[in-house]
Amino acid sequence: MEYYGNPHNVFWRIMGRLFDAGPELPYETRVDRLTSSGVAVWDVLRSSVRPGSMDASIDLNHARPNDFATFLEMYSRIATICFNGKKAGQLFHRLVIAKCPSLADEYRYLSLPSTSPAHAALSFERKLTQWSRIQEALTMR
Repeated sequence: MEYYGNPHNVFWRIMGRLFDAGPELPYETRVDRLTSSGVAVWDVLRSSVRPGSMDASIDLNHARPNDFATFLEMYSRIATICFNGKKAGQLFHRLVIAKCPSLADEYRYLSLPSTSPAHAALSFERKLTQWSRIQEALTMR
């Protein structure tokens, strides 16, 4: 599975500017560059039902979160968890923190503007400025 495959989603353009992992590179190279920079990309949800493409359409009755407790135990150097858009942060707090409240105080959380083409309220440059907070977070490990 390749994350952010929609060519209008600016995630990989932003990663290109921040970590030299832009969309012009093969997917595996992009992932390697992020990983070597200390960045992991993982969905909040393992599975869900979402009629259409809008996050607001996610059926919470069918939403199943990924196993963050195990993931974070395996990768103990993670200090900051960033969310691509408000909905991802809301889902994390509702479905993950609710089941494992100890995670609430163990990590720094950053809600970043969605890179989706549906979130056109911010320009690319403004999104890039907000997303550059990841670099600061990596120095705080």
